[in-house]
Amino acid sequence: MTGLETNTDKTKFMVMSRDENAERSLNMKTDNSTFERVEDFKYFVTTLKNQNYIQVEIKSRMKSGNACFHSVHNFFSSGLLSKHLKNKIYKTILCLVVLYGCGTWSLTLRENRRLRVCENMALRRIFGPETDEVRGTWIKLHNKELNEKE
Repeated sequence: MTGLETNTDKTKFMVMSRDENAERSLNMKTDNSTFERVEDFKYFVTTLKNQNYIQVEIKSRMKSGNACFHSVHNFFSSGLLSKHLKNKIYKTILCLVVLYGCGTWSLTLRENRRLRVCENMALRRIFGPETDEVRGTWIKLHNKELNEKE
C-alpha cells in the first residue's frame, strides 16, 4: 500500500436548507451507485443538520470553551503572568476549543452576537477591571476597549 488512501465508498448525502419545505427525496441513484439522503451528518466534532440550525452546536462549543477556561482559570487569575501572555493563551487554546469546526457554520446575526458576548466575557476576566484615575474607582472595560487591547 502506497500513498494516501481515500474513501470512495460514500453512500450518503445531505441537502442543507433553512426552508422546512425543502424537497425530501430519500435516495439518489446513479448508474451503479445509490446514495441515501440523511437529516444530519457528523463532520469531525460538528453535527450538521439539514436545515442548517447550529444553535445547539454553538451552545455545545461555548460550553466546552467555558469548561476549558475554568480549567486554566489559575493562569488567568495569576499576577505572575502578563496580560499579553494571558491573551496569547486565550487565543491559542480557548478560541480553538470554541471555534473548532466553525468553517461549517452559517451564522446568523444572533449567533454571531452570542459568540461575541462569550468572547468579551472571557477577555474581561483576563484583563480585569481598571481604575478610573479621576474617581479612583474600578470600572468595567467596554467592548471597544477590549477590542483595542486584543
